[in-house]
Amino acid sequence: MKEYLNYIDGKWVPSKSGRTFENRNPANWDEIIGIFTKSTKEDVEEAVQSAKKAYKMWSKVPAPKRGEIMRRAAEILLERKEEVATLLAKENGKIMKEARGDVQEGIDTAFYAFGEGRRLFSFNTPSELPDKFALTFRMPVGVFAVITPWNFPIALPAWKIFPALLAGNTVVFKPPSDAPGCAYELVKILEEAGVPPGVINLVFGGGGEVGEALLTHSDIRGVAFTGSSEVGSRIAEVAGKHLKKISLELGGKNAQIVMDDANLELALEGAIWGAYATAGQRCTATSRIIVHEKVFDKFLEMFVERAKALKVGNPLDETTEMGPVINEAQRNKIHEYVEIGKKEGAKLILGGEPLKGGEYDKGWFYKPTVFIDVDPNMRIAQEEIFGPVVAFIKVKNLDEAIDVLNGTMYGLSSSIYTQDVNNAMRAIQRIEAGITYINGPTIGAECHLPFGGVKHTGNGHREGGWTVYEIFTEMKTVYIDFSGKLQKAQIDTWEEQG
Repeated sequence: MKEYLNYIDGKWVPSKSGRTFENRNPANWDEIIGIFTKSTKEDVEEAVQSAKKAYKMWSKVPAPKRGEIMRRAAEILLERKEEVATLLAKENGKIMKEARGDVQEGIDTAFYAFGEGRRLFSFNTPSELPDKFALTFRMPVGVFAVITPWNFPIALPAWKIFPALLAGNTVVFKPPSDAPGCAYELVKILEEAGVPPGVINLVFGGGGEVGEALLTHSDIRGVAFTGSSEVGSRIAEVAGKHLKKISLELGGKNAQIVMDDANLELALEGAIWGAYATAGQRCTATSRIIVHEKVFDKFLEMFVERAKALKVGNPLDETTEMGPVINEAQRNKIHEYVEIGKKEGAKLILGGEPLKGGEYDKGWFYKPTVFIDVDPNMRIAQEEIFGPVVAFIKVKNLDEAIDVLNGTMYGLSSSIYTQDVNNAMRAIQRIEAGITYINGPTIGAECHLPFGGVKHTGNGHREGGWTVYEIFTEMKTVYIDFSGKLQKAQIDTWEEQG
């Protein structure tokens, strides 16, 4: 049985607690993937001090040189893509096709960071005074805590760690307890790529102990977190008291609109992929499908027929289309929401229960589920379920569709299927979301574009692309006066000096 250790100051070390926890396969709970050290506040203290010490050196390394290390990490991850994807599928439950995509997202992000090492653009602007230059520079922040969830165990850490390191910060990384093996592999790759000791530190353990210790530590200058809005609110509260820089990527209740002029076959493929990829356990998953009344019955029939035929099973089987949910607690939560939906008066027409018998009895499998007769104000249409449960909502026109889509506290991703460019443009203008897809599903973000949402989906930051570097840098404004005399901004004028 493989034992996984923390990584602190360039060394693989056990927790001072001597405690461990098991990482199990959600498709076969009898299979233990590894034993992981369970950390304490003392381990966090060591990791933070290691990162703080390393920051003095790492922040002075030229960004292009830091970028070369990111490139080497990308190349190593590319070489090991299949190996890491297989581990990811085993500990996370994603089908292999999705697991490879998760790893590829990390590879793409690392290569993007490599290029950013020769950019990190800022602004120069004319001064209002003569013989004076006004410039800005991007500076690193300091020690960052990176806290990520289990549903994208390579992509999401990569989205944060690669830009954080490229910008000159050092990192203490707390991965999820449900899919920690990928974090170990990612940090091992960074070590092999040449990241110096202390620059990246890995601490396994739970949010209550490790997470809280990171949030309250005075030497942590920033926190980058992806997870639920409830936990994000807690992080904002605690980190705000300590005036830390925080980036929060939180929940979603994403919807796909299907208009009466849509290509229904295309809309169907997008809806199925958006709803049931990763068993619905994505912050961008399609959990509401808003359909024009003229095509509602036809599209619903198409969707149910396709959902019934989905092959649910072992993620390592290349023919499987949907794997398990992550654990028993998550499956129970999903089922509780199904019961809530029935009690609210929604009509369950597909699924609504765990899969049982044979291989299903060893894992946490749940049937693809469909509700109709859903009022937009029902809890199943308002709250993030994080599972393979879809609510169908019938509307009369585009305006009503957009009002329903906007009618939640979330605003991450959105989608509309239409062949009318005017409908598409009105949707782009009126939809309250950080991401809008035209004739595409609500999932499928690309690493070189901004990613994030509005309302309770986050705190305004955008990961991905060039915007993520706004999270991991601070702007420094520099004035260079070579006039040889005192010039008083806003007081001295050009006319007076002329």
